[in-house]
Amino acid sequence: MADYPITYELIHICKQTGARLGKVHTPHGSFDTPAFMPVGTQATVKGMSPGELVQMDAGIILSNTYHLYMRPGHEIVKKAGGLHGFMNWKRPILTDSGGFQVFSLAENRKITEEGAMFKSHIDGSSHMFSPEKAMEIENALGADIIMAFDECIPYPCEHDYADKSVERTTRWLERCIKAHERKDQALFGIIQGGVYPDLREKSARQITSFDLPGYAIGGLSVGEPKEDMYDMLEHTVPLMPSDKPRYLMGVGSPDCLIEGSIRGIDMFDCVLPTRIGRNGTVMTSRGRLIVRDASNAEDFGPMDPECDCYACRNFTRAYIRHLIKANEMLGLRLTTWHNLHFLLHLMKQIREAIIGDRLGDFRNEFFEKYGYKF
Repeated sequence: MADYPITYELIHICKQTGARLGKVHTPHGSFDTPAFMPVGTQATVKGMSPGELVQMDAGIILSNTYHLYMRPGHEIVKKAGGLHGFMNWKRPILTDSGGFQVFSLAENRKITEEGAMFKSHIDGSSHMFSPEKAMEIENALGADIIMAFDECIPYPCEHDYADKSVERTTRWLERCIKAHERKDQALFGIIQGGVYPDLREKSARQITSFDLPGYAIGGLSVGEPKEDMYDMLEHTVPLMPSDKPRYLMGVGSPDCLIEGSIRGIDMFDCVLPTRIGRNGTVMTSRGRLIVRDASNAEDFGPMDPECDCYACRNFTRAYIRHLIKANEMLGLRLTTWHNLHFLLHLMKQIREAIIGDRLGDFRNEFFEKYGYKF
């Protein structure tokens, strides 16, 4: 067995659902799973300081290879001591490979066997992302976990193209492995295949044939019905090694975090809590709340009476609405703070339900009270 820079420790399997409680050990400390990773796209979780993220017990955060390559440039981050030194974050970091960002630039990119040629969203300049380039950037950024460069196909997508894409993603993984130079960084492979069970199974067999410290499921939560996503998880997760972390990329709504955990996923990430927070919307124990709505103008209660985050303990809906309407930045910081706390606390509740062998009951109780699916 390889000497991995990170390891997964299985602690308990929920007798009711089969969900698993674990711990991932990295060079910058350990974090409990299932875990939600706040997204710090440009070496910052929008609106939050590292100290505030530690206060709400974020065990690991994610940063983005594409955006940090565009600015300030990976060489500058490397000179600063890598992402940990650059952003003063002492805990684990995961960097994605830029594959999803290249996918999102559909009108300005061309995919070939070599990689993806695309135009910058900042100044229109042309760039080539290849497996080798992604590894060069991620090695310079210095995260604990780095992702292989893959092709994330759109939804819907023809079976024939999805099949070719699965093969290309596997070939690109081989090139990533050859180009990856740092033994203190864990390279994860990414399983693709769209919403086709046969392709998910094919990709899972191919990607897990490489001896890597962890594996991810990509290409979901891109517009397909949630039932299709759950179906793909049920086809894919049993084919993934049980002694290594399983990461579902780009998923972060409360219902999907619970359903994904039930299906054996250990790690999640999504921009959802910070993005909707910046739009004045929060997740609460009773469902979604649009704080800027006029109905909150004279509501002097907290955003969520069941929440003990800094925002809910100290400020009212009326005050936060006032801040948002007045374009005061504190308002959107408070909604963002609450949303991140809400999801991190939800993961803690999920872990407690797993250890208590009652995650299925927790799911039903949560959904009945929440009454809303994002």
